[in-house]
Amino acid sequence: MTILLKTITSYLKNPTCNALELSITEKLKLVLKTLVLAFAISFFLSILISILENFSVFSMDQHATTELFKDYSPPVILLLVAIVAPVLEELLFRAPITLFCKNKTFFKTAFYAFTLLFGFIHIFNYDLTLKILIFSPILVAPQLVLGVLLGFLRVKIGLVYAMVLHALFNASLIIPSLLFLES
Repeated sequence: MTILLKTITSYLKNPTCNALELSITEKLKLVLKTLVLAFAISFFLSILISILENFSVFSMDQHATTELFKDYSPPVILLLVAIVAPVLEELLFRAPITLFCKNKTFFKTAFYAFTLLFGFIHIFNYDLTLKILIFSPILVAPQLVLGVLLGFLRVKIGLVYAMVLHALFNASLIIPSLLFLES
């Protein structure tokens, strides 16, 4: 995992549009390793976010997922979170990245811009207040990190694999909540 983290950190310093030549099995292994990395980083970020919640910066009662659980049945929630959102978000935020491959400067700008847009669009999962806006870089940090990982996979092994990672990540987060809801 440290090698993958170093590779992605290095990639972020100078994102390029060079795809990796890997077999499907190797691509799936890379997706799984990236999923583990995403969870490891998100775990530490969630501690920071929990501290903010404990200091009343925001309340999860005001988060979009709370409304989702009120308004929809578990199968619909799973479909929306684990299938619909990943596919739509990857088509919107990752698919266009490679359109900028012909120009290195534009590619870097596009890569960073789409990553930031993906992360910060998730601020709308919260009821917007001045506190939320001030702490938005921390609150959307998990999505920013995931956006980097998804962008890396999109460029290096393809859009479908970014969708798979996104779907696995979201499903892994929502399924335990749905199971808890059902019991």
